[in-house]
Amino acid sequence: MSTAARAAADAARSVLPPTRYLGPLSIATMAAAFAVLWVVAGPPDGRWVSFAGQLAGAEAVLLMSLAMVLISLLPAVEVWFHGIDRAAIWHRRLSIAGLALLAPHVMLSSGQHAPPAAGAGPMAPDDGGGNIGGLLAQIGIWGLLALAAWAIAPRWRTMLPWAGPYLARAADRLAGNAAVHRMLSAGRWIFGGYERWRALHRLTGLFLAAAFVHGLLDGTMFGSAVLRWAYVAAGGVGLAFYAYREVVARHLTALHDYQVAAVRPVGPGLTELALAPLGRPISFTPGQFAMLFLETGLGWRRHPFTISSAPHEELLRFTIKALGDDTTRMQDHVRPGMPAVVGGPHGRFDRARGTGRQVWIAGGIGITPFLSWLRALDQQTAPGQVDLFYSTQGEPPFAGEITDIAGAHPTIKVHLHDTAARGYLTADTVLDAVGGDPRGLSVFLCGPAAMVDTFVRRFRQAGVRNRNLHREHFDWR
Repeated sequence: MSTAARAAADAARSVLPPTRYLGPLSIATMAAAFAVLWVVAGPPDGRWVSFAGQLAGAEAVLLMSLAMVLISLLPAVEVWFHGIDRAAIWHRRLSIAGLALLAPHVMLSSGQHAPPAAGAGPMAPDDGGGNIGGLLAQIGIWGLLALAAWAIAPRWRTMLPWAGPYLARAADRLAGNAAVHRMLSAGRWIFGGYERWRALHRLTGLFLAAAFVHGLLDGTMFGSAVLRWAYVAAGGVGLAFYAYREVVARHLTALHDYQVAAVRPVGPGLTELALAPLGRPISFTPGQFAMLFLETGLGWRRHPFTISSAPHEELLRFTIKALGDDTTRMQDHVRPGMPAVVGGPHGRFDRARGTGRQVWIAGGIGITPFLSWLRALDQQTAPGQVDLFYSTQGEPPFAGEITDIAGAHPTIKVHLHDTAARGYLTADTVLDAVGGDPRGLSVFLCGPAAMVDTFVRRFRQAGVRNRNLHREHFDWR
């Protein structure tokens, strides 16, 4: 692309709205419009307190239905939310928001009275559609809360950093008790493991269905046919997408057969997995990720990993960090010759979306998408001047290969940063090394969420346009 053409593209990019915000904005618009519809209709009998509780319940169903849409695996969802990684993050946020709305729903709706039928005695407390409706409400609420608690449990230290040391000490004391130790061991056996969590997490749609039917059975919930049909549409769409994901999606997903060619350690806790295609190989853009299915001695395992090879390479490569049960045991259980299946590709982490002056920042395993970009430079030249900052603790893996590639491409400048010797890499250090007007920079970041969040805040303060800040959300996986 010529300098003039790139300048025109950069100018257009500064005017056009960033597409990655269209998904969240549309979700907010739908939730707000749904609430306005209910408020305008209002309760026919003027009982606003009970009506507010019912509105909270209806909004909860809407948000959790939208959460079902976001994990339906439809290609349109990936386009809508600028990548299924972002869609998965918003799936989690909508689910949490929907669960939070259940609290005012229960508090404001419980104990309210339904209008008596003609000839009936005094008004009786409404239980949400009779015994069946009440039972469905309990199943839906407690089932969703249990799944949410299970999903949050592994992240409690990061969500409650101030309480971490106290809770850790209390847990250690409890674990020392023989009876408690047996209970914890039984709990880990029943609920432990990513695959078991993923399998049971698929029950979310069934619990949502229970809550949805509970709302339909509640005769006091709707003041008009418009509200009833709006509720039916909100819940029905979510359940339809849930059924699509569970029944249809697996038959439409593009899958590619591979065979493990090599498994080798490339650094502390890092494994490079190389796969040879058995048929038509996957076609991807550098920086994308794929769903990797591996048949090991422990059975089939499925995880999303960023592709670290270039599209033109014969072998498909993934660089994997030991973070969970399966990734920790990969070098022991995965052997050359074992079958593998690759689905995808997915993701919108694409250097082509940046300006002609780019900064790439990788923290630890966050080098993976940048490896794919670097390895593809012979076929896809860099968009302009690029500064790559690679922050690790100790000797960085792939340092030799990265510097060799940079040596063959003068537009790439590599900055290797050892945090053990120089402390944490900061946004100010990056800006000082790059120089120039920050408003013309495009920054691509991949690394631990806390690190990326800190960089993004500082870059915004320094003047980097929000539309030019790009991050890969690998922490959702």
